[in-house]
Amino acid sequence: MTANSAPRDTSGLLTDPYATYAALREEGPVHRITGPDGNPAWLVTRYEDVRQAFADPRLSLDKGNARPGNFRGFSLPPALDANLLNMDPPDHTRVRRLVVKAFTARRVEAMRAGVRRLADELLDAVEPHGRADLIADYAGPLPIAVICDLLGVPHRDRQDFLAWSDALLTPDPQRPEQAKEAIGSMLRFYTGLIAAKRAEPGDDLLSALIAARDEEGAGGSGGADRLSEDELTSLAFLLLFAGYENVVHLIGNSVSGLLDRPELLSALRGKPEGIPAAVEEFARHDGPAPLSIRRFPLVDIEIGGVTVPAGETVLLSIASANRDARHFEDPDHFNPHVVRSGHLAFGHGIHYCLGASLGRMEAEVALEALLSRFPGMRLDGSKEELRWRPSIRTRGLISLPIAW
Repeated sequence: MTANSAPRDTSGLLTDPYATYAALREEGPVHRITGPDGNPAWLVTRYEDVRQAFADPRLSLDKGNARPGNFRGFSLPPALDANLLNMDPPDHTRVRRLVVKAFTARRVEAMRAGVRRLADELLDAVEPHGRADLIADYAGPLPIAVICDLLGVPHRDRQDFLAWSDALLTPDPQRPEQAKEAIGSMLRFYTGLIAAKRAEPGDDLLSALIAARDEEGAGGSGGADRLSEDELTSLAFLLLFAGYENVVHLIGNSVSGLLDRPELLSALRGKPEGIPAAVEEFARHDGPAPLSIRRFPLVDIEIGGVTVPAGETVLLSIASANRDARHFEDPDHFNPHVVRSGHLAFGHGIHYCLGASLGRMEAEVALEALLSRFPGMRLDGSKEELRWRPSIRTRGLISLPIAW
């Protein structure tokens, strides 16, 4: 069948997202909505349909497969746009293979002690004040420091990157030129950083990627696995950008959830070995990415019994799928003691989040350090005063004032 062609009102996704998703799931599996870019899109809401769509090779990430006039995303220059979020196999396979080894479980675990040191340094800075904005003072700076250390980004550039990221993620409607300025600044930054690493390579991931670009392809492939220059710059951009955005909100949403559940907060303070399970459940229950990256059908395709025309924009609702009672028992209830196998907070299939293990570890370390240092942590103000980012693409607090 074909869904109603008129985009339906989804304003509730900003004001009351989980109730709105619940209503959409019951009404039908696929809905015509107005997407984040202002153009019509198809929103997939039920778990099985979302999971199958994640793995369907007929759904392309390449914006070149969008129907003309149907999609308007970030206007990125080619040097930042040739990234994994705009690639299908075989290019996606080639580029991902070059970087995936940096994010194995063993390598991520080896980083844990260093991440704890960074967390403690941030808490040292705020402890004398007795209060802090968890987002600005802790949840934001921690993942920036981690991914910048991994890539070899100098300390002096990290604050600039935070400002550029915020300009792209939450653009000021009074300053429409701000996002364009941030993109230009990022391009100059990455171009200069890569040139500096070429001149003086370091023991970091970006230097290794430059070597993969400039030397022979891996495994004696004669260069077949090499990155293009645009792919190299775009990969550095994606790793920094994605390594910040999702982790800051995973930490922030988790702390906010703990403050809502003082019994759980107390229990985890006494038994920190329960923190990984809590982080996993927070990722499912109130994760940082409500929607997957947009996809474009290569042919007319049926999703949940609804025909979606080739080239139109498809949005897979991770937030809705992770609360679908067809797959999870009592999904609206937060329960870290139940294993919720198969949640989609980090995606599924070949585009499964590259840094999922790193993000999990950072959130675990962030919570453990926070709970051990500030046993009297509480919300500094009322819950009603908290403001969420005005986006259906991102689930995260603008600020989270805490005191101890």
